[in-house]
Amino acid sequence: MAKNIKRIGVMTSGGDSPGMNAAIRAVVRSCAYYHVGCVGFYRGFQGMIEGEYEELNARSVRNIISRGGTILKSARSKEFLTVEGRQKAADNLKKAEIDAMVLIGGDGTFRGGKILREEHGIPIIGVPGTIDNDIYGTNYTIGYDTALNTVVEAIDKIRDTASSHNRLFFVEVMGRDAGFIALNSGIGAGAEEILIPEENLGLDRLLDSLERSRRSGKTSSIVIVSEGDKIGKNVFELAEYVTKNLPYYETKVTVLGHIQRGGSPSCFDRVLASRLCVKAVELILDGKTDLMVGFLNNQIESCSLELALKSKPNINKDLLRISDILST
Repeated sequence: MAKNIKRIGVMTSGGDSPGMNAAIRAVVRSCAYYHVGCVGFYRGFQGMIEGEYEELNARSVRNIISRGGTILKSARSKEFLTVEGRQKAADNLKKAEIDAMVLIGGDGTFRGGKILREEHGIPIIGVPGTIDNDIYGTNYTIGYDTALNTVVEAIDKIRDTASSHNRLFFVEVMGRDAGFIALNSGIGAGAEEILIPEENLGLDRLLDSLERSRRSGKTSSIVIVSEGDKIGKNVFELAEYVTKNLPYYETKVTVLGHIQRGGSPSCFDRVLASRLCVKAVELILDGKTDLMVGFLNNQIESCSLELALKSKPNINKDLLRISDILST
């Protein structure tokens, strides 16, 4: 154990995701197990700047493992983008006697932590918490599994009404830059077509696919659209285009929105958060910094924050092939 580590800080930042509370709990209780103090910073970097923090112990995090959201809140901080803002944050870390930080969030959170480390020497370990699953160095991010299950459950219900009224539904899911939610939920829910940012399939291909579905005897269809899909300006414009070109379809649009972020985390996300954050604390106690912990090949691994920020995970193109086969 590193002799200079006596107090570890923890915060959540960026978009909230189910399982963040399980992650906070794991950090706090790992600190208690190793007889290290733990301090929670509220509202991410903004709370760090404003000195909004609290001493946490094992009892502070009781009964939160099943709760969605984050008890430490989350916020995006424009002030932290300035040198002056980061100086305030560093001053408050010093005031709170913080020796290292565990940052739970996405790439924006990790970028902020990396700069804080470079400018002020604060040891940093990142834990990937985002429903988009778009972080390099891990097969799964905290919250992704829960979001997938939420989306699939919603699509199952939409299909019931689509079948009852012979309708074509466009369902928009989150994923501005990554199509992981759309692709996996689309296969899981049996969607006829899946549109993602990584693959610009084109309007003609979409029309051909829907026409083939109609000729094969399908009376209703579901198209999953990632919010970052590049075929149309937005899902409503896309639906309007299909209506004009395939007028026999009655089209409807459902935007699932922030429902995907909420809800009690799945067992998978609770276990993942627990494993990642125990490892994060242990890395700090081993004197490590500038790392992100991840889940690769059923093992907890770590990679440099720089690598996690520079690289992007690739979409599994075999899943696109499987989707085409199964939508026949």
